[in-house]
Amino acid sequence: MRSARSQRRLSRKIRQKKQRLADSEQQQTPEERLPSTPGHHRSIYFSSPEDRPARLGPEFFDQPAVTLARAFLGQVKENPGMGHKPSKRFAATVCQDRRLRWPEDQAVFPDPSPEKPQAVCRDAQVLVRRLADGTELRGRIVETEAYLGPEDEAAHSRGGRQTPRNRGMFMKPGTLYVYIIYGMYFCLNVSSQGAGACVLLRALEPLEGLETMRQLRNSLRKSTVGRSLKDRELCSGPSKLCQALAIDKSFDQRDLAQDEAVWLEHGPLESSSPAVVAAARIGIGHAGEWTQKPLRFYVLGSPWVSVVDRVAEQMSQPQQTACSDRLFNCPEVK
Repeated sequence: MRSARSQRRLSRKIRQKKQRLADSEQQQTPEERLPSTPGHHRSIYFSSPEDRPARLGPEFFDQPAVTLARAFLGQVKENPGMGHKPSKRFAATVCQDRRLRWPEDQAVFPDPSPEKPQAVCRDAQVLVRRLADGTELRGRIVETEAYLGPEDEAAHSRGGRQTPRNRGMFMKPGTLYVYIIYGMYFCLNVSSQGAGACVLLRALEPLEGLETMRQLRNSLRKSTVGRSLKDRELCSGPSKLCQALAIDKSFDQRDLAQDEAVWLEHGPLESSSPAVVAAARIGIGHAGEWTQKPLRFYVLGSPWVSVVDRVAEQMSQPQQTACSDRLFNCPEVK
């Protein structure tokens, strides 16, 4: 008899405890019920959804192609109107003739005067891809190429020609232009200021969702079967980037400032701007003088870049002070 009463008392306590736990869970928000332990490859920059920076809006993309190509790498004009001109040596690297003169509203050098506020430096921008199952993949942009529009003999819009294929290049800044190469690979571009101008995204540093990226790459690779891809191989090229993020032709003409499946976020604030190399674009042939124009930009020393150019690196003044690589105006190089 006494044993039966003890069992009933114990059962009642267990039921009460379960009820208290159930009531507690109902009072929690969905975010509070999520696991708190991040995955092995989760980026240190994104500790929780609340900590993640807001997506970049249309004003970010509304700038000339060269400025946008560099802004993707973190050289953002945060405090316009103050600055001084770059050295002639650096100008010679980037502006090799008068056709590549920079407009005055491009990114600026900080004014060294201590009484004036300095421009804010950011790390490279982060490209985000949300898959159908809700998985988010993130990568920091480390390499870009600028295509300047009708005058650029290497651009798909050279001569001002418009076709259904390249329509995204002529749409508002921030529009995606996705095209196919070799009949099977995709390349991702973002339209900029100026009709027919855009920026090709060439490489990312993977930050979040690396295993998913690896699976997506492996499912589409046709060679080196059985070999696991290294982290630095996941997004080190324009087509690899698209494979790793599951980006195909269906993304053509989407708005990067509004789309729910792909967008751009600010990189974290930094004390100094990344050193950026200006080099010739990759795979440009039959484009005359435009073949060697220094319109490819990449973060100096990044192991995630697709191709490095040692000669260009020697000319691009790697010893730069905080935010010292911001262009205000490209003087004539004599």
